[in-house]
Amino acid sequence: MREKPLMGMRVDAAGWLSGAVQRPSPWCDDRPADAPIDLLVIHNISLPPGEFGGQWIDDLFLGRLDPAAHPYFVVAAAAGPVSTHLLVRRDGQLVQYVPCGRRAWHAGRSSYDGRERCNDFSIGIELEGTDDLPFEPIQYRVLTNCTLAILGCYPAMTPARITGHSDIAPGRKTDPGPCFDWGLYRGMILDSLVV
Repeated sequence: MREKPLMGMRVDAAGWLSGAVQRPSPWCDDRPADAPIDLLVIHNISLPPGEFGGQWIDDLFLGRLDPAAHPYFVVAAAAGPVSTHLLVRRDGQLVQYVPCGRRAWHAGRSSYDGRERCNDFSIGIELEGTDDLPFEPIQYRVLTNCTLAILGCYPAMTPARITGHSDIAPGRKTDPGPCFDWGLYRGMILDSLVV
């Protein structure tokens, strides 16, 4: 039996989600004026790979990751500036780095439904995790609640326009990975929309 998502989250006029810890990232900019926000992209992230908790994800998205702190961080830092709109930690904490109306730098080289540069028209949500470990039930509940708030704010976005990073950057990205339960997530969204 699916657990009910947490309810009551809203996107405010400035693009911040209620209930999210705000950590504004410098790595964002304005979207093109002619790009309606109509795609939600699900990612996963852990820093260092396979390790959870700590400050490193924040440091990456806030532009302060120290390459000397871990050998992998040299690779991460070399990739250049990166950000996301939202992060759902393993314990369900929700962190927001970029307001939904601004362009976060989460998708990289990407294409969806014949349109290039998915950052222009998408919102990115990172789940703290890896391709090869199941995500936590609380992460699905928080992700679902975020999704419902975003769908309610951006009418051009529908449940059919939710995808994984691997789908918009095939061959380059694999996240959210095979352990992400798309059936559970989509079912929680649809259950909530019909209630």
